[in-house]
Amino acid sequence: MSLPNDTQFYPPSFLLLEIPGLENIHIWIGFPFCAVYLIALIGNFTILFVIQTEYSLHQTMFYFLAMLATIDLGLSTATIPKMLGIFWFNLKEILFDACLTQKFFIHIFTGMESVVLLAMAYDRYVAIYNPLRYSTILTNKIVSLIGFGVNGRSFLCVFPFVFLILRLPFCGHHVILHTYCEHMGLACLACSSIMVNIMNGLATIAILGFDIMAIALSYVQSLRAVFCLPSREARLKSLSTCGSHVCVILAFTPALFSFMTHRFGRSVPSYIHILLANLYVVIPPMLNPVIYGVRTKQICEKMLRIFVQK
Repeated sequence: MSLPNDTQFYPPSFLLLEIPGLENIHIWIGFPFCAVYLIALIGNFTILFVIQTEYSLHQTMFYFLAMLATIDLGLSTATIPKMLGIFWFNLKEILFDACLTQKFFIHIFTGMESVVLLAMAYDRYVAIYNPLRYSTILTNKIVSLIGFGVNGRSFLCVFPFVFLILRLPFCGHHVILHTYCEHMGLACLACSSIMVNIMNGLATIAILGFDIMAIALSYVQSLRAVFCLPSREARLKSLSTCGSHVCVILAFTPALFSFMTHRFGRSVPSYIHILLANLYVVIPPMLNPVIYGVRTKQICEKMLRIFVQK
């Protein structure tokens, strides 16, 4: 099949889209996005600082929390500054290489977050179900292997996305219906078959779905173990910890909705899709340090001690 005359395999740039129908208030929408980003930066950097400086927090649960804070910093920084440029300064253009780079980091951080949340769910399950063997099951070596697995699996899943985009010819308009570069949003601009991209995307969704089901199963088992605890105080403490984790996971679900609407949700209004996709990269990085920092007694106490002393 012959390609149109305006076909380009490496177009110089793309145009990102603001939120449709809300153009008149974009400058005001940018302020809460900016505030949330600042909270995410301060909160996650504070958690990393506290865990790094306090030797008593060098434990499995806090290692996973440090991983999550690092991922949240990366995910929010890869997306929100560009959004603010669109909302405040109408900087919609993004270079082809920059778009690929942003897409790569968004997807890899998303994949890493789901694995870390799964590891945290397993950590809570072991701590509640078998507390006497907790330190022998989740040793530093096991945590290190999980850390390598977080990076390795995400990289292997996301790295092919780059080449799947590079092989595509682009023609016609170069407007991405999003405020940031996303794989299927970019692939849909191609003027050739994107079936391989779709199949790869569905495989990624299946992996994400498996993570979510495994996380849900882990918490169901944890709750069963909680209600078998003899002490009421122990049950309340365990339920509080599980509740914090469930809040984080619920904030993660818009990512799955965003991925699904790109494949199947053609009838979903574009502004709903864009808003939900934006909320996913904005809300969890802000909520995670608040939930874990405020509701985790050890971190809260160490933070107060550090800042009160200063």
